[in-house]
Amino acid sequence: MRGVMSMSSEIVIDKLYKSYGRSPALKDVTLTIGPGIFGLLGRNGAGKTTLLRILATLLPKTAGAVTVCGTDISRAKDIRPMIGYLPQEFSFYPGMNVYEALDYLGLLSGMGGASRAERIPEVLERVNLQGERNKRIRALSGGMKRRFGMAQAILHDPAVLIVDEPTTGLDPVERVRFRNMLKDTAGERIVILSTHIVEDVEKLCDHLAVLDHGAVVFSGSVPDFTAGAGTLEDAYMQIIGEVS
Repeated sequence: MRGVMSMSSEIVIDKLYKSYGRSPALKDVTLTIGPGIFGLLGRNGAGKTTLLRILATLLPKTAGAVTVCGTDISRAKDIRPMIGYLPQEFSFYPGMNVYEALDYLGLLSGMGGASRAERIPEVLERVNLQGERNKRIRALSGGMKRRFGMAQAILHDPAVLIVDEPTTGLDPVERVRFRNMLKDTAGERIVILSTHIVEDVEKLCDHLAVLDHGAVVFSGSVPDFTAGAGTLEDAYMQIIGEVS
C-alpha cells in the first residue's frame, strides 16, 4: 500500500518559520530526516508539536520550504496518504468499540471494505489489542488508548509515521511496551518521535534534533551528540542549559 511513497524517501525542511501573530514558534528550522526513528527532543513549549502539525499538513507554515518524500508540503491531498499521525492528545469516538472505530477511520481515509477487513486484524495484532477488539474506546486503559492511537496511525500503512509524546503518562511497563511496538513498526518508514523524555530517544533513535525556543540547537547522530558528555541525559541538560 505504500506505493504513494516517491523515489525520495526523506523529509527535507529548509528555513521553516512559523509565527502566531508576532510570536515566532519556529525559527529557520532546517533538517533532513531519512528512514528510521528520528528523535525530536525538547522541553514542553520548544515548538515540537508545531513542527509536527506542519509536517502532518494540519497547520500552515509562515515561511520556508518543506518536502515530504519529494512532495511539497502545500500539496496536502498528496501528502496525507503518506502520513500516519499520533498526536499527544486525542479522543476517538468513545462510544464505538475498537474494531468499529478503526473500520470507520479506515473508511474516512479512503480504504475499501476488503482492504479494511484484511488490514484491521493485522494492525490489532501488531499493537496487541486483538483481545480488546469489541471493547469500547472509553473503557480502554491509558496504555491501551495509546496503542489504539498507534493502530489508527498505521492503519493505511503510511510511509511516514509521526508520534508526539507517545509515552507521557504511561507506567514503566507500558512505556517499554510502546517503545518495542514503535521499534517493530518502524521498518523502512520515516518515523519521527517527538518527546521530552530523554530515555525514549536513547532507547530508540540513531539520529536526533534538539529544539529549543523554536530553533534547532543540535542535529546529528546520537554518538555525536553525546561525545564528551558521557550520557545522552548529560548532553541534553548541557545543551539546554547553554541556550536557556
